Amino acid sequence: MNNKNNFKNKSKINFNNQADIYDISGDGKFVAPMYAEIINRIVSLKPKKLLDVGCGTGNILMKLSKNTNIELSGLDISEKMIEVARRNIGTKAELKVGDSEFMPWKNKTFDVILCNASFHHYPNPEKVLMEMRRLLKSSGTLIIGDPTAPLFIRQVLNLLCKNSSGGDYRIYNKNAIKKLLNKYGFNTFDFKKINYKSFVINANIKK
Repeated sequence: MNNKNNFKNKSKINFNNQADIYDISGDGKFVAPMYAEIINRIVSLKPKKLLDVGCGTGNILMKLSKNTNIELSGLDISEKMIEVARRNIGTKAELKVGDSEFMPWKNKTFDVILCNASFHHYPNPEKVLMEMRRLLKSSGTLIIGDPTAPLFIRQVLNLLCKNSSGGDYRIYNKNAIKKLLNKYGFNTFDFKKINYKSFVINANIKK
């Protein structure tokens, strides 16, 4: 458990250090191509309440706040990232610093839960998924966007993750993410590769 907590601490330190320059950094440029697909999915679902888990500097929340009437919330483990998000969004979203394994909202609060470019940092993904199930309304949708890679490269990256200074824990492919979601109570659908290095997938709670 202590080893897994180290991954969380590494993520927190890494993102605190790069919060002010994240959007122009390599990481920021990596996630930017995913925004359009994710926003289109969110808008098509017409949610009343949305939670962005690992919201970072709030880029997706900021875009949604300009063009929708969705009640927006965001969570991030990094205090500095939340500070930047507050500068970007102001009072248009409820933003909290916290751990995705222990999220400070009531059961069945959200119509959509989004997790973009954050899931691969979670050393206890099963705990995060159980929290997401708890917070998601029975008719709600979970949207996960995350990096991926071809088999050999992914295997190498997952070996390197053990010593990652950025808190990366595991890179998933289509089969791995679907298997994990199914195991913890979700039905998956609409898997899509954004490019060769990222994907988006939707999931609903199993009835």
